[in-house]
Amino acid sequence: MLTSVDAFVNDIVESGASYDDMDRIYVQNKILALVGDENPVEAADQSRLAVVDALIETAINNGKIEDTQSAKDILNAQLMDLVTPIPSVVNERFWSRYQVAPEKATDWFYDLSQRNDYIKTRAIAKNVVFDTATDYGDIEITINLSKPEKDPKDIAAARNQPQTGYPMCALCMENEGYLGRPNSAARSSHRIIRFQIGGETWGFQYSPYAYFTEHAIFLNKMHTPMVINTQTFSNLLEIVTMFPSYFVGSNADLPIVGGSVLTHEHYQGGRHQFPMMKAKIAKQLNLNLPDVQAGIVKWPMSTIRLRSQNRSALVSAASVIHNAWVSYSDESVNVRALTNGERHHTTTPIAYRDGKDYILDIVLRDNQTSKEYPDGIFHPHQDVQHIKKENIGLIEVMGRAILPARLKTEMVEVQKYVLGQPNNMAPIHQEWADQLKDRHQFTVENVTEILDQEIGAVFARVLEDAGVFKQNAEGQQAFSRFIKTI
Repeated sequence: MLTSVDAFVNDIVESGASYDDMDRIYVQNKILALVGDENPVEAADQSRLAVVDALIETAINNGKIEDTQSAKDILNAQLMDLVTPIPSVVNERFWSRYQVAPEKATDWFYDLSQRNDYIKTRAIAKNVVFDTATDYGDIEITINLSKPEKDPKDIAAARNQPQTGYPMCALCMENEGYLGRPNSAARSSHRIIRFQIGGETWGFQYSPYAYFTEHAIFLNKMHTPMVINTQTFSNLLEIVTMFPSYFVGSNADLPIVGGSVLTHEHYQGGRHQFPMMKAKIAKQLNLNLPDVQAGIVKWPMSTIRLRSQNRSALVSAASVIHNAWVSYSDESVNVRALTNGERHHTTTPIAYRDGKDYILDIVLRDNQTSKEYPDGIFHPHQDVQHIKKENIGLIEVMGRAILPARLKTEMVEVQKYVLGQPNNMAPIHQEWADQLKDRHQFTVENVTEILDQEIGAVFARVLEDAGVFKQNAEGQQAFSRFIKTI
């Protein structure tokens, strides 16, 4: 029976990452230096993840690391680094496969990023995922359970950590190979593909806690703030030229309507067709933009779809729309470009391919707040915040809800409530649950399906709240007034 150390030595050598058979003793000693050479823990099975789990337990038993989540993550990444080629080799292998076909390169890199546990496949598998039908087509619901709760010991340790400012943020290239600490993720096994767009060096990696298939992140080498401009549209189209099976989009560059990281320019993409991408054109537009077809998308977010085989024409058209929107106001529908000198308007652009055609979806965003809506006028309103109160970013704009982990347990109690069973339902769900009881006859057999559908309906409302031109006559007339200014 192989020990966990022996099994991992075999795995490292056979992986072809950086070592061959002559390196076995060297590799064994590298592992022992990390986990200790006493009290070996037997792996539950011979899979890589099980063997690494056993090695981490061995390290704890030998006093090599503390039994905290941060320490275990750091050691996990150090061990997985041994089965991961160094960055220059990863890039060479990626681009050599790319010469055969782009998908061969991304398939290989995605597989590597899963096998070395950079993509947390076990954690992602815990997420709750389902689709629900709405007036806008099927939308995708996920309850995000993949990111582990912070260990109280790590929280305490982080307070005593020096604020080094290195890496400057979680998206900086300096994370590649970074050991990690209680307040910064372990990245020893992290690898980034380098490429050039717009005369600048960018990186391509996968998201550790992916929200969809091949969830990719494209990041500027420089730690520079998010911005939406003509260069952004050009960059997005360049990326889908390089990777035609992927979509790519950018979060908006303003708070409330932007993503969680506004300090580092980056895009998200991957091999996934989102509900918005399947949505039809509700109204064709004649924008007098050469060589570009345009239309308003049947979607709760105010979206203009541009289509062309001419990338330059698409970039010009997107820039015209974006620039018009940045300065546009319509007081009759609470749309204001500026208040007290503060800019409120930007766009969320998404690029993808349809055969030879390039498509750019331009979503209009407005980040105003008011006394009535302190979280945002075009943000989930208070009556739906029991389900979703966080910002509506790129992924959710496209119709995939990222809902908080609390909902998994909270919905169990809502089920009990609507079935008339003893429960500990959170008060924030009371009004909604009473409305559901009025609308439905719940049984043990149908309660899950009905609640899933109702959660989807709430998320559709969330997107309607975030849409600047509402799905009614007044809103659509206002949308038409804006179109006339382009």
